[in-house]
Amino acid sequence: MIRFSIAPTLGALATGLLVVTTAASAQTAQPSSGEVRLHGNDQAFINEATKAVSTQRDAARIATSRSKDREVKAFAEKVANDNAMLATELRAAIPHGVAVPKDDPDNAVLESVRNLAGGEFDKTYIENVALADEQKSLSAFQAEIASGRNDQLKDAARKALPTMQEHYAMAQELAKRKHLSEGAQ
Repeated sequence: MIRFSIAPTLGALATGLLVVTTAASAQTAQPSSGEVRLHGNDQAFINEATKAVSTQRDAARIATSRSKDREVKAFAEKVANDNAMLATELRAAIPHGVAVPKDDPDNAVLESVRNLAGGEFDKTYIENVALADEQKSLSAFQAEIASGRNDQLKDAARKALPTMQEHYAMAQELAKRKHLSEGAQ
């Protein structure tokens, strides 16, 4: 008859159970904060894109009420409507668990046009918002397409880019008709 000492057998069983339990919990462990981490480029895109889209949308809404020029108003209405849809599509593309900035437009941009009126409003809105700020937005979306790592975000940027390019081209044409600076070509 073979005799086994009970203490070493129980110790081996306890060690085995500890290894199995540790391995199982390591496979199911989630970040304690509940947030999913993205590559830095993707997170930067989310921050820049949500700010850019909401800034363009809110500035366009200001333009629809402050401008007296029908062309500027028509352009602003299109931008406001398109950017409201872009904001929804962008939020839908952001992976669950990723920290998403609140609807946080760039207040400095909005304040630059908020208290202006007439021709001064139109000039500032076209040059500083429709051209310069839209160009920054385009750069953020192009950077995501080129160097982003999240496929959903890259697809959302690709899908949004033609609309943003259309806005920029329309703004350039509007600036040309109003004899203003057309921004970079």
